[in-house]
Amino acid sequence: MVRFAKGTTALMAALLLSTAAHAQQRVLKYNADYDPIPLAAMEALIADFEAANPDIDVQLNNFDHEGYKTAIRNFLTADAPDLANWYAGNRMAPFVAAGQFMDVSDVWAENGLNEALGSAAASMTIDGKQWGVPYTYYQWGIYFNRDAYKAAGVEEPKNWDEFVSNCEKFAAAGIDCLTTGTKALWPGAGIFDYMSLRTNGYEWHMDLTAGRVEWTDQKVKDVFAQWARIQPYITKNHAAIDWQDAAALLVQGKAANYVMGNFAVGTFKEGGMTNDNLGFMVFPEITPGLARAEEAPTDTIHIPAGAKNVEDAKKFLAFVASADAQTKWNNAQGQLPVNKNSTVNSEDPYLVAGFEMLSTATGGIAQFFDRDAPAEMAKAGMEGFQEFMVKPENLDAILERLEKARQRIYK
Repeated sequence: MVRFAKGTTALMAALLLSTAAHAQQRVLKYNADYDPIPLAAMEALIADFEAANPDIDVQLNNFDHEGYKTAIRNFLTADAPDLANWYAGNRMAPFVAAGQFMDVSDVWAENGLNEALGSAAASMTIDGKQWGVPYTYYQWGIYFNRDAYKAAGVEEPKNWDEFVSNCEKFAAAGIDCLTTGTKALWPGAGIFDYMSLRTNGYEWHMDLTAGRVEWTDQKVKDVFAQWARIQPYITKNHAAIDWQDAAALLVQGKAANYVMGNFAVGTFKEGGMTNDNLGFMVFPEITPGLARAEEAPTDTIHIPAGAKNVEDAKKFLAFVASADAQTKWNNAQGQLPVNKNSTVNSEDPYLVAGFEMLSTATGGIAQFFDRDAPAEMAKAGMEGFQEFMVKPENLDAILERLEKARQRIYK
């Protein structure tokens, strides 16, 4: 007869119970593409979720960014996880159209997300349904040098006409009114997007990037007509410099304004700027009364149509969409929570301003031209934007070229 010590028996019983509990856990497979810092933040959130839901085991499979872009097209078809990272707006549209993302409108309705995530609702909605949840975004807008404003005797503009008028005063003081570096093309798209959103609004801009508007349309020309008003005052050699070179011009006070994303704040401060002389403003209104839309690339989580554990996947989406979870994750990143009931680091004036700006954007949230438009159209468009800023007299030829590209790309 085999005898066990009391401690041994207790240990074996505990192990058996632990094994049984683990066997009863439901697995939730999650494919993602996080860099190291956001990965650590998400792992912390997953630990919180599992602590609150001990019957669920979240298994995170993390890819590098570029590898993920290829992998998602394969695993959505062949071996779908229960959760998958992606992006809002037109970037998710092909997967929705192909029936590869699940309608999660019930998650939104049951958790009050139409209000809490209201700023991003339009970019998550197709055919009146929501297809995932956003968990972070970062604002674009105009960063400006307060010292340059003082040097030119200029006040912060309240509207587009005042911004344009200020450009003349900056020029007289030998300061570029607006700087950018378009050697890599994409910074020019940020300017175009805001010109488009402020001139014609979010829905029109989305129709344009979705290929439903001809590039020779008068409303497109209206966008460039407004852009032409400031074109003479943009840094002349922008096509030969990178965005960091343009940032240096802002830091040095050689340029007054810069249309850029919040990720650039670190670069401005590394150059010597402080909260005292680095300002941030919402891009001014152009068409009076137009609902204000903003540019804020948005990261999202979706449930693939082939998910096996849909019930727990929806529970996880609701958790990630919550104010507390978004506060925790985004504070670890220095980015902005989409949930308007979250909080941001009150010591960072740019995050505070961005959170207020995006949370009150009733017109919609655009992603960025190279996310909202197909890759080939985005490249053609950005090349056209750069050319326009160098040679505005080429506008008609540029638009004809873009229209031919639209007809070919959106077949």
